[in-house]
Amino acid sequence: MKFPQDFPITRTWPPQHPERIQLYSINSPNGVKASVMLEETGLPYEPHLVRFDLKQQLSAEFRSLNPYAKIPAIIDPLGPGDSPLALFESGAILIYLADKSGKFLAASGAARYETLQWLMFTSANISPIFGQVGFFHKFSGKEYEDKRPRDRYVAESRRLLDIVEERLATCEWIMGNEFTVADIGTFPMIRNLVGYYAAGDLVGIQELPNVQRALAAFIARPAVARAVQIPSRSSA
Repeated sequence: MKFPQDFPITRTWPPQHPERIQLYSINSPNGVKASVMLEETGLPYEPHLVRFDLKQQLSAEFRSLNPYAKIPAIIDPLGPGDSPLALFESGAILIYLADKSGKFLAASGAARYETLQWLMFTSANISPIFGQVGFFHKFSGKEYEDKRPRDRYVAESRRLLDIVEERLATCEWIMGNEFTVADIGTFPMIRNLVGYYAAGDLVGIQELPNVQRALAAFIARPAVARAVQIPSRSSA
């Protein structure tokens, strides 16, 4: 049987509490999805900061856990059959933690699959498209004289937001009155788009009252307020 300390990644990030879920992340929007889920469920975990400025995500130790060299990633020492389970990809992590905790995702039936369709909608569309807006609006792509690539991703981001706006016009959260993994997968991305990327005006966020209302409710949740600071960069 493998134990958490047997994974190569623990050579760089040794666990102080090996009995807890080990989270390897930064507090970027995809990382925040995992930390929000962990804070909301109350599952015991230990966060580890992956220093992108030191390119730690490209190290052999980190890539032994995620060959794609992206965050977040986890090791659960008490996975299925009480054996350690290593996982990457935020969507997969959300589903796993929901099933483990019995929270924020129906165990079976139509509600489960309807929730998963919205989580997949976010993972396949909102996350990558918003990321392109960030590249062309905030990062090195902003220097490009040709604004057509930026404008294309801005227009697609607005189309995606319009879908979320319409969905939220008749319900409190994406799946109705219940807060689910669909919300945990979606709102960190919107928060980052209008906050860190400062692209709210570009996508016309002021024209989306339901998105703004739900985003404010998401940010106001105590677990979210804690999660957006995890892992703490002060531990670097």
